Amino acid sequence: ITQKIILCCKHLRMVQKLQKLFDIINIPLGWLLEWMTGLFNNSFAVAVLIFTVVINVACIPLNLKSQKSSVGQIRIKPKLDELKKKCGDDRQKYSMEMQKLYQEENISMSGGCLPMLIRLPLMMSVYYLIRSPLTYLMHISKDTIQTAWDALVATGAIKNTKYLDELAVIDAVNKGTISSPEIAAQVNSVDFNLFGIDLTQTPKFNWNVIEGWDAIWLIPILAFAAQMLVSIVSMRMQKRINPDAPSMAGMMLTMPLMSLFIGFSLPGGVGFYWICSSLVSGGIQTLLQYFYSPYKMLADERAKSIVKVYADEQKYLENRVSSQEEEK
Repeated sequence: ITQKIILCCKHLRMVQKLQKLFDIINIPLGWLLEWMTGLFNNSFAVAVLIFTVVINVACIPLNLKSQKSSVGQIRIKPKLDELKKKCGDDRQKYSMEMQKLYQEENISMSGGCLPMLIRLPLMMSVYYLIRSPLTYLMHISKDTIQTAWDALVATGAIKNTKYLDELAVIDAVNKGTISSPEIAAQVNSVDFNLFGIDLTQTPKFNWNVIEGWDAIWLIPILAFAAQMLVSIVSMRMQKRINPDAPSMAGMMLTMPLMSLFIGFSLPGGVGFYWICSSLVSGGIQTLLQYFYSPYKMLADERAKSIVKVYADEQKYLENRVSSQEEEK
């Protein structure tokens, strides 16, 4: 029992540290989301959509940096293939030669991963922000939220009590399942409806689809469809750019199915954010692949190199002719 208590305390400290780390990003983003909600007639759904667009547009420089890093990888691929043949099964020698080649070509081995590592905590932070409107959008005290959550758990309406779900608290306050005047006063200032769908509610699947149908089922279904669309377009773009790339058909189906399955266990607000994020980030990535694909950027780089060589040769010839005329 003592060991379990110690482990729980350590886990709690870790969660608190992570929350403080995310707060560095979430607090200013929370003010931005609050401003957008007020700007769009207190509509939480519209604010989330515009907020998602702003965040993804802000990440475009990181995506471009990752694309540019891929150019270097493609450029030295023939040399890497030669090294593989030369080193054979000697992996240690191949690794050393590969590092040497990267240094000579001035290419970072982690250049393509670094932008994604920077973006990952931002995306996790935004996800946590959307799930916690009471904290970051309405600025309600943690004690008030915790008291309301404890009251909701005591009713037995919550199955998963490991993580505090603020959207579930809002839904319970709206339905009168629990009483929290402070939260009720703030919740009334924000519209959580999307075409009649309450985004604070959690979809509950029923095998009797005809009689058990609920409009909020559209959220996880559309999350699945959006992720599927993005996966198909992304795979086709990748095949067009690099026909030799390995097939990702398994992953293409896995991610949408996960969105569908998990979407029936989380509030509609989270599922709606997934829909927006999939479509916006997928659309931006498709445009970047079309206009700034690594192979197109490499072709431009080689074209500029050829033009520079030609210009240098012309300049050399002009200087030589000029020197000969002076000698005469």
